[in-house]
Amino acid sequence: MDEFERLVDQYYQALYRFGFSLAKNPDRAADLVQQTFVIWAQKGHQLKDRSKAKTWLFTTLYREHLGNARKSQRHPELEISEVEHELPVDEDESGRQMDAQRAVSLLGELDETFRAPLTLFYLQQHSYKEIAEVLDVPMGTVMSRISRGKEQLRKKMSKEPSSAPTKIVDFQTKNIQKNNG
Repeated sequence: MDEFERLVDQYYQALYRFGFSLAKNPDRAADLVQQTFVIWAQKGHQLKDRSKAKTWLFTTLYREHLGNARKSQRHPELEISEVEHELPVDEDESGRQMDAQRAVSLLGELDETFRAPLTLFYLQQHSYKEIAEVLDVPMGTVMSRISRGKEQLRKKMSKEPSSAPTKIVDFQTKNIQKNNG
């Protein structure tokens, strides 16, 4: 049996009990013990006096616990239900799809000089080199046309009103007004 296995067999239970007394959680205690043995596997060869392995293991576990405690103070673990109201609301997929459809529509309004490289790059996933070959222009020209075309498209998208609904009806307010009226 090699030294690592012997140390695990000899000290696992004692380290676990010590970790549990510190963390007061069985999963965290097991994590502390596991991390302690990972560190031993990485750095244990540096310990010159092997008779001090037990002290080294307990000290390492204690330091890991202190490090975890510091991290949890800076970044406390919370149940998702406790902070759900603080999470950002992700735009639904239909809004993104409407923007994408609008961008493709506006792309069709761009001059061919810019539309072709943008279409090949973003819609067909061609590389700059491939686009240069297809259009028979230098790669630098392709890059500048894509850049200028993106800017023109961005301006068009910001000028024209979105195809998304602009009027939102608050049904709760209407119901309250109906009931009071």
